[in-house]
Parts: sequence; structure tokens; C-alpha cells
Amino acid sequence: KMPSHHEDLKEKLKLGQKLNEGKTKQIFELVDEPGYVLVQSKDQITAGNAVRKDQMEGKAAIANKTTSCVFKLLQDAGFKTAFVRQHSETAFVASRCEMIPIEWVCRRIATGSFLKRNPGVKEGYRFTPLKMEMFFKDDANNDPQWSEEQLLAAGFELAGLTIGRCEVDIMSKSTVAIFEVLEKAWATQDCTLVDMKIEFGVNVTTKEIVLADVIDNDSWRLWPAGDRSQQKDKQVYRDLKEVTPEAMQMVKRNFEWVAERVKLLLESQAKGRVVVLMGSTSDVAHCEKIRKACGSYGIPCHLRVTSAHKGPDETLRIKAEYEGDGIPTIFVAVAGRSNGLGPVMSGNTAYPVINCPPITPDWGAQDIWSSLRMPSGLGCSTVLSPEAAAQFAAQILGLNDHLVWLKLRASMLNTWISLKQADKKLQECSL
Repeated sequence: KMPSHHEDLKEKLKLGQKLNEGKTKQIFELVDEPGYVLVQSKDQITAGNAVRKDQMEGKAAIANKTTSCVFKLLQDAGFKTAFVRQHSETAFVASRCEMIPIEWVCRRIATGSFLKRNPGVKEGYRFTPLKMEMFFKDDANNDPQWSEEQLLAAGFELAGLTIGRCEVDIMSKSTVAIFEVLEKAWATQDCTLVDMKIEFGVNVTTKEIVLADVIDNDSWRLWPAGDRSQQKDKQVYRDLKEVTPEAMQMVKRNFEWVAERVKLLLESQAKGRVVVLMGSTSDVAHCEKIRKACGSYGIPCHLRVTSAHKGPDETLRIKAEYEGDGIPTIFVAVAGRSNGLGPVMSGNTAYPVINCPPITPDWGAQDIWSSLRMPSGLGCSTVLSPEAAAQFAAQILGLNDHLVWLKLRASMLNTWISLKQADKKLQECSL
């Protein structure tokens, strides 16, 4: 048998010492890549703090495929994670982290242990906003639930970073954002993400808090079409009356179903585009900013030159070209002085039109009215900043394209984190 591509890869990695071993995986240091580790999955499935424990042929490959896809999805969206690359069928390379010994749980629907801890709440109760809970990783005491106060009182220090108010807030906010993003992604497959558990670590090299550990079919509850009786996650294994070979086959089929489906989460559902129309090439620098910002959301952006004042026939021909191929399109009109372009487009297309006029200091205050004061029946909006115009277009397309929405959501989180860290740094300086 010819060695597979993955086996070739495996040869090249020199493994150092085993740093850790858990119920379902082992962690090795990489001799030739300091600051990185190999996370190797095992063919083992466990439940109830490993009270129930079984071999499951192929589980390592299924889990590794699932977690690699999920981390890739989150990484591409802009979340900071420890994931680097999938290495083989059953292992991936990650940044070395010191782990924060907390399981962060996020819930959309009340079920499982929440109902036991909160008697009287009906199964299926929907949390809006999401419900966030923390559990201290302590097998001897069955992972007790912790409050924020307990976590702060513990004063964990990892890789030289003390886990204080700022760090806890970042992890809480991140947990919610990551849940929302995966919920949105699974919804494209008509699956309800009911709840999930994640863990964070401190990257030993950058000292940043990153999403770490794994996210696989042991991490969440997944109900196709919102129907609990069709659940596809590890709960199926936890619920088994007795473990028979037939039962294990069924559990494995569910795990494989998830591993196959999770690949589809990386695919765009509805690809849209932005078409920027400029009155003349003197506006090209302004338009390039729009194109660049669209690129950061993964949105194709086309630049065209046309003047509604001087060549209205051509403007309408270009409009027809983009209306005629069935791709959802947002037009952005960039015209200085009197903006005839945006209003003429807006009055003649059912697609959205955004005015993004390049405002000059001399006449800008007067010029802007040609984008704001419209005849009746025109619905174009006006956004002055080119980056913001692209963001607004992304928000419209994000309604139907989850990959765009994911990037917007991650960007919102990252902005929040930057402010939080800037404030922390400033306070430290003032002291």
C-alpha cells in the first residue's frame, strides 16, 4: 500500500515529550517547532467522568476532522485560537498554551444539567440573551459550577498572566460570540446548536488568551430541525441503557454524520457582491478603500466608471449587466460634487444602493445634500466612510451569507477586546 499524504506528513514531525494526556487525547511537544504542540486524538469515548468508557474504532479521526473544521471556521472568521493546521487523520498542530482550568458553557435552550440545577424550569426554555456558565475542571469533585467571584478569587496565573477581571470578561464575551457564530453556521444545515462547552488557554509565546482545547461532537448538543429525538451529539452515548456493538455502531454513525456536515459549514450559502460605480477615475482611491474593506469580509467587489449625468445610457447598461445574472448585488455610488449617480441608480433598480460620496473640505457641506435629499420613491442610503459603506454592504449580505456574518461578529468582539485591553494597559501605566 502506498503511504498516504498524511503518513508522509507524520514522518516529518519530531515529537518531544508527552506534555499531557486526557481521556480522549494526548499532547506532545514538537522538537523542531518551539512554542507548538501536536494534539493527538484517541479512539476512546467516555461519559460521566469516565464512569462509562469504550473504544470506538475511528473515533480519533472523526473527532480530529470535526475539531479541525470548526477551528478553521472560527480562525477564518477572525477569532484568536490555538489551532494552527491539521497534521494527519488523527492529529492537529496547535500553539502551546497554559490552559485555564474552566469549562465555559453557553446555552440557548435549557436542557440537561441546567434542569437538574434549576428545578421548575421547563426543558426547551429559550435563553435570550444566551446563558453563560462556568465549571471548575476538577474530576474529584465532578467539575463544580463556579461563579465569577470564585474564578477571580482563585487568582490563576498562567504563562505569567494573572486571570483577573479583564481576562474573565474577555473569556465570557468570547464564549458568547463563539456560540452565536457556531449557532449561525449550524442553522444553515437546519441544525439547532442547543448548548456547548469550550476552554481557553494562554498562548505561551504571545501571552494572549485564545480559544484552545478542541471543539468536536463531545462539546455540544446538536438537534437537527430543533428536534431533540434526532440528537446527533455525544448525549446519544451518555443515554445508552447498555453498551452493545449495535448501539456503538449507531453512536459512530451519528459522529460521522456530524463530521461530514461540519465541512459544509465552511461553504458559503449565498454569494453576493458589491459593485462600486464611480463618476470618474479621480475617485479611484476612495473606491479602492471600499474594495479593500469588502475583501476583508470575503465579498467580491467590482469597480466601474460611469457618469449618470454624462452617460446615463451607459449607467443603465452597466446596471442591467449586474441585474441580469442572478447574483445578489449591492451598488455603491461614488460621485463628487452633485451625486446624480446614486439617485439615478436607486430610482431604476430594486437592488440596494449606498451613496458614498468623496467629500471635499471646500464644497462638501453643500455637495452632501445631493446624496441626502431625494425625490420620493428613492431608498438609497448614504454612508460617508468608505470602510463603513463596505461594512454596511457586508451587514446586508450577512443576512443570507453566514460566512460574512461570522466575520462581522468576530470583528465586533475583537474591537471590544482591544478597548478592554487598552483600558487595562492605561490603568497599569497610571499606577
